[in-house]
Amino acid sequence: MHTLEPILAKHPFFEGLDKRYLELLTGCASNVVFKPDTLVFREGEDAKQFFILREGAVAIEIFAPGQGNVTIQTVEEGDIVGWSWLFPPHRWMFSGRVLQPVRAIALDGECLRKKCEEDHSLGYEFFKRFSHLLVERLQATRLQLLDLYSIH
Repeated sequence: MHTLEPILAKHPFFEGLDKRYLELLTGCASNVVFKPDTLVFREGEDAKQFFILREGAVAIEIFAPGQGNVTIQTVEEGDIVGWSWLFPPHRWMFSGRVLQPVRAIALDGECLRKKCEEDHSLGYEFFKRFSHLLVERLQATRLQLLDLYSIH
């Protein structure tokens, strides 16, 4: 039986992560597939996982009154999608709509939070890594809002 550990180990997001942590992560991981125009997650709903995109593209969207859904960022192969599972209240801050067929690895947030509680060093590693992702997503949001409101 093939595991996802070698795939996770090669991903830049997990670069330098201790092998024992990769083994723990693999226990929370599964392969998933999404068709175009599928909502992978919806703003305001429970955030139960995050995704490592192996193929395809996902539009990260936010609902803007009077504007409808606004794409904040488009993520593609190799990108990580979702950080809301890590931070209370564990609700999606954005929606994710599939633009091109997606193959991804889904990592179960509840499983990971439990492992991070049991091993605070693992929790700290995740916090550091997801902080970078969070900053990137917030910067993309900032730029989109500047464009949306034509502030130059």
